[in-house]
Amino acid sequence: MSAPTASSRDVSRPEFIALIAGLMALNALAIDVMLPALPYMGAALGVLNENDRHFVLTAYMLGFGIAQLAFGPLSDRFGRRAPLFVGLVIYVIAAFTAVFSPNFATLLVLRFVQGVGAAGTRVIATSVVRDRFHGRAMAEVMSLVFMVFMIIPVIAPAIGQVILLTGPWEYIFLFMAVVGMAITVWAFLRLPETLAPENRRPLRAAVILDGFRIVVTNRNAIMYGLAGTFIFAALFGFINTSQQIYVDIYDLGALFPLAFAFQASLMSVSSYTNSRMVRRIGMRRLSHGAMLTFVAVSALWLVLALTLPAMPLWLFMGLLCVIMFMFGWSASNMNSLSLEPLGAVAGTASSVFGFIQTVGGALLGTLVGSFFDGTVVPIAAGYVIFGLLALGCILIAEKGRLFGVGEEYRTDA
Repeated sequence: MSAPTASSRDVSRPEFIALIAGLMALNALAIDVMLPALPYMGAALGVLNENDRHFVLTAYMLGFGIAQLAFGPLSDRFGRRAPLFVGLVIYVIAAFTAVFSPNFATLLVLRFVQGVGAAGTRVIATSVVRDRFHGRAMAEVMSLVFMVFMIIPVIAPAIGQVILLTGPWEYIFLFMAVVGMAITVWAFLRLPETLAPENRRPLRAAVILDGFRIVVTNRNAIMYGLAGTFIFAALFGFINTSQQIYVDIYDLGALFPLAFAFQASLMSVSSYTNSRMVRRIGMRRLSHGAMLTFVAVSALWLVLALTLPAMPLWLFMGLLCVIMFMFGWSASNMNSLSLEPLGAVAGTASSVFGFIQTVGGALLGTLVGSFFDGTVVPIAAGYVIFGLLALGCILIAEKGRLFGVGEEYRTDA
């Protein structure tokens, strides 16, 4: 795939951030726009157990996670652009084909394939950022990307609800295909190749395995990657059951997308404030403080869920607001901390962490969702358990010390 023309290589910082966020947003769109349609898809395709509807999300996440292991080495060998467009084409074709799914099993297969295509967007987006930035500058850019990216979870359920008012659930897949084509054209015209030819790694088994070895043997990197896995597991457990929580427990009905959007918007605001603070305060201080707050508020949520006869909506929303805000401070910083020491194998590193976080987060989050019992207790318990595990990983990475002072470590090795 040829690089953009000379006139299009000088992408401005705002457009670069918007484009990277747009690529990452295709993944969020494929998850969140589906949420209002889950009952309709289940009814149309004969899904008897309502908890099985979650497999529409899980199948996508598994394809998204597993395929990242391939896209990483491919992007380190052939550059960022060619693998990206292969993934985008797969994403669009799978979304369009899903419109014609005759049964639930076929839909799950196509969702898995759609996730495979989306894997390229995740790997290449984070690799491109790592190619161009490092240290706190990378954390700042990633925070701004997350801020724009989080607009999709804010509006996607509402978009899905509007689509359902105008036509059948199949229209949602048509919408995803159209948006995917638009992002593909934008990236083809404007995204430059960021991996210099001299930095490309041979596509040989020994070289690939060496790249994986570099990633998994770096204590800081792998531990922060695992910490990210656990907080994404908590988030995915909530996403899996959000429609049941807001509709079945709190009887919000068609207002469910508004409640979901409100929660997601806090993560966008959190990412923006993180981008303004990270250069001055540092990735470690922000993410460590956020994780301590995350665990404390989640524990309070669990205690109240166990002791109150029925947790009122205002209290549930208030506690979740704080947790979601802390997620925004944690996710982008821990992602940057995991990639920071691995610039020489950025594509492989991105794929390894993407695989661990996506597959691990999806499986653990689905496990939490399977325990949904008409209360918020299983979800609150998931947040506490996964928060503690993430905090444990951070302590291992930092040898028991939190709020590291001084310069963030910096190496391109």
